[in-house]
Amino acid sequence: MTISITQILQKKSREKIICLTAYSFPIAKILDNHCDIILVGDSLGMAIYGHKDTTQTTLEMMINHGKAVKKACENALIVVDLPINTYENSPAQALKNAKKVIDETGCDAIKIETSQDLVPTAKFLVENNINVMGHIGLLPQHVKEIGGYRYQGRDANSAQEIFSTALELEKAGVFSVVIEAVPAELATKISQSLKIPTIGIGASAECDGQVLVIDDLLGLNQEFKPKFVTHYENLSQKINEAVKNFSLDVKSKKFPFENNLLKK
Repeated sequence: MTISITQILQKKSREKIICLTAYSFPIAKILDNHCDIILVGDSLGMAIYGHKDTTQTTLEMMINHGKAVKKACENALIVVDLPINTYENSPAQALKNAKKVIDETGCDAIKIETSQDLVPTAKFLVENNINVMGHIGLLPQHVKEIGGYRYQGRDANSAQEIFSTALELEKAGVFSVVIEAVPAELATKISQSLKIPTIGIGASAECDGQVLVIDDLLGLNQEFKPKFVTHYENLSQKINEAVKNFSLDVKSKKFPFENNLLKK
């Protein structure tokens, strides 16, 4: 049975929330055994399509991968990102695209990157029965404007703006907030000040949960490694070795093996 928004809220300060990204059926099937939340992140533009950032990820991409992930899962709450240029122009635009994503994927909630000026959009979505996850701190859809994947909230003014945005998002009715790439002290302050769960990435162990991009966790992408990324495995090397061995076996006629062949 799928975990509910209410159950996610009840985990606040009681039990750590496990969140990972997924973009495909087989990966989501595995993660569903371990995660409270599975995020179909717009990071798929980088992880799947090879883009340098998330600014080329489209709504169609999100919907297609969201369908695959939702189909694989029975337990986790499924959250899908609204990609760039699908919600910033107006609350009406955001609602139209949020409904489209939910209707076509069957996901449980959407996530939007929420600078202070987009808090009213989050509020409008909640008022129209959309479950919303906020996202503060580093906003990957704006990396070109801020000069790359840099920690945010390092000075007093920007830290206060991020903190205020978090409080306003809670009032707007979002059920949780991702805090990305801010100093640990700020992330801890936000987590302790909110009644809704915080999900950290490059933030603080005091956040109510943590999220990583699955390709980073598995070590599939060896080129992109911000400070807050940890490789729990090096599948890139293992896949390389497996393909190398397959190639050698084909060239030497060892493959297909005897048990792969049909005999009379």
